Amino acid sequence: MKDRDSKAGSTASQIAGELSVEEIYRSYNRYAFSIAYRMLGTVADAEDAVQDCFAGLQQKELSGVLNIKAYLAKGITNRCLNILSSARSRRETYIGEWLPEPVSEAYDGPEASAERKDTLSYAFLVLLERLSPTERAVFVLREAFQYEYDAIAEMVGKSGSNCRQIFSRAKRTLQSKHLPPAAAGEGNPASREKLLRRFTAAFAAYDVGGMLALLAEQPVLIGDGGGQEVHTILRPMAGRKGVLALLTSRRVLQRMREWEVAVGSINGEPNLVFKQQGEVRAVLCLTLDRSGEQIQELYLVMAPGKLKHVSA
Repeated sequence: MKDRDSKAGSTASQIAGELSVEEIYRSYNRYAFSIAYRMLGTVADAEDAVQDCFAGLQQKELSGVLNIKAYLAKGITNRCLNILSSARSRRETYIGEWLPEPVSEAYDGPEASAERKDTLSYAFLVLLERLSPTERAVFVLREAFQYEYDAIAEMVGKSGSNCRQIFSRAKRTLQSKHLPPAAAGEGNPASREKLLRRFTAAFAAYDVGGMLALLAEQPVLIGDGGGQEVHTILRPMAGRKGVLALLTSRRVLQRMREWEVAVGSINGEPNLVFKQQGEVRAVLCLTLDRSGEQIQELYLVMAPGKLKHVSA
């Protein structure tokens, strides 16, 4: 990582010293967005953080910047920490469960090779919600973008050893939930799509046996209706019996069976998109167990404001 950063640093120094802010923006805005989106979980907040960061460059002297990528990452991180701190109080009053905003576009750019792609998955974003703002920032910068601890320390205002401890604590927190890794089942998209189509058929037909065969031993179903914008499941449902009852009920989620459903790429993985007359009405993201053959978690997003970046 250090060698790669050193090589990138000389190029970045030339960019920072010789190019305009507009040219830097064109080269690095998607890289900045990919950091912000992972940290914040919503497109609008991520875009605001990116715009604010690049606007701030207008008043900065950049000729002495040796690594523009790290410089931008620091600026984005600081803005995301501020947004996360204020967002926590808003989410405490959110009616029902708050889930991240799904996206169809991968937001790949020239710097995409610096990212771990599995850290864009929807399951990964949900896991990050369990961390404090600082833990989330350190974990994203280390896990998703492979920054060294000393570089992360400068970005978050901590020591390198402290960042190492924060990362270890964050990783233990996520592992303690006994959840499968974010990339579980990702290795075989064709197999995942086949499972999604089996799920779709069982769901449409109220097929108890078919659905039971698809669910893991302890599945969890979480819905987000936008804080009562749309009626959905207010509290997480855990356990086979409860999840099965919801998915095969002739009253709950009835409208979804009237909508067109298709397999679409959501956060880099095949998931289910529900549409009505060409308009996206819901997204269902599934996490598979370690075998990749059964469904461990179901995340149902019906909040209209969180479906704007899902392709119909």
